[in-house]
Amino acid sequence: MKIEIDCNPSTADSDVLSQGIMNFNKLMIQDLEPMEAEKRFYVFARDDDGEVCGGIRATCYWNTLHIELLWLAEKARGGGAGRALIHRAEEYAREHDCANALVETTSWQAKPFYEKNGYKHMATLEGRPKGQASHYLSKTLA
Repeated sequence: MKIEIDCNPSTADSDVLSQGIMNFNKLMIQDLEPMEAEKRFYVFARDDDGEVCGGIRATCYWNTLHIELLWLAEKARGGGAGRALIHRAEEYAREHDCANALVETTSWQAKPFYEKNGYKHMATLEGRPKGQASHYLSKTLA
């Protein structure tokens, strides 16, 4: 067996991996939501001029809201925009049958913000990135 690293694999090769894990998952749990059902979405905060001043990029799959990123411009912070973004993302997730939410944040980012919004700390990975930590939080949406 030859083991290799490929930073630019063919679509056919990468599809073999994706299809392989999807087939395995379906074999193990017949009614598991397929990855094709994944719903990527964005929630935007706009200022009075209609300019984006913050937002969330997220995905719903396997009955879980995955918050990939949340950002707010300095001028939009402290007035409830972050809380409103989270609320709207969670509302959308519930509409799409998500019962859980999951987020990763780093030591210099928003752990206290997520905790104030009902997220519970699950784990910390120290040294990610070097000299810092990544925190993993979850919330029950049901």
